[in-house]
Amino acid sequence: MSRPGEAATSANPRVLRLALSGPFGMQISRSATDFAAAVSKATNGRLRIDVYSNGALGGERETSEDLQTGALDFAIASSAGYGAPSIVPKLGVFDIPFLFRDLNHARATLDGPIGTEALKSLAGSGVVGLGWAENGMRQISSATKPVRSPADLHGIKIRVPQTDAMVAGFRALGADAQPYSFVDLYAALADGTFEAQENPLGVIRASNFDKVQKYLSVTSHVYSPAMFMVSERIFKSFSAEEQAILQSCAVTSGKVSRAFNDENEKGDLDELRKRGMTVITDIDRGAFAAEMNKARGQFEATFGKDTLAAIENYKG
Repeated sequence: MSRPGEAATSANPRVLRLALSGPFGMQISRSATDFAAAVSKATNGRLRIDVYSNGALGGERETSEDLQTGALDFAIASSAGYGAPSIVPKLGVFDIPFLFRDLNHARATLDGPIGTEALKSLAGSGVVGLGWAENGMRQISSATKPVRSPADLHGIKIRVPQTDAMVAGFRALGADAQPYSFVDLYAALADGTFEAQENPLGVIRASNFDKVQKYLSVTSHVYSPAMFMVSERIFKSFSAEEQAILQSCAVTSGKVSRAFNDENEKGDLDELRKRGMTVITDIDRGAFAAEMNKARGQFEATFGKDTLAAIENYKG
């Protein structure tokens, strides 16, 4: 195994680690394994990236902070990572509930100049943003009652990711929202610490949340992008050619998670029904969006009125 500064070859590759908090086999891990394979091929085996899923190297915030120190090479994380207080907290803007009109609007925004500038904004944080992958649209599950409107969330204790926008958004909807690491979430649902949680369908299915949650509401309240990130210290140790390969492979491999979500969303929903979850689709989206206005001033103060308007009005 070669080290930085030593010549890496296919027989003596430089071995690097990539961390994921979510389960193996799902959308983000598909992008991660595709990225590892693409980088290996493009470098003729000189760079080998080993993927660690299920929070084996820590939660998203912890692994993102490890990138800053150079203790970890790569991670793919949601805004709990790239929007962490020590990185770029303003990127938590993407977690504002009902910010995007629909999936197409969200993807176009990330693919356009707004997404490009978001990646560039990591400059100076100790982390380099390489490209975007996709967790997907997030849905609400509950052990106690179905959620169709904001009134159904009043007082319910719900776990949300470690991002201020999600906490503020769900509290504006009347929920008792608390940030909590995904790594420990199943146990917290099982012991009743939380009544509810929210995640993309594929994550709910792969994590077997159906065993500890009865109701599934298809709210599509947040689009959750995930970022390919590399430690700046590590990135600088690569040649210019290798840096270009990493960036190109991240862009291409990010599309794998989108394709996986597109191919599996209906199957995930059918499977969760089959496992016994009650699926709710008659969501009063207008009532949710209207209720979010309670937090509008807070979001404008945090992220900027112009930033919110630019995202909301982006046409692609």
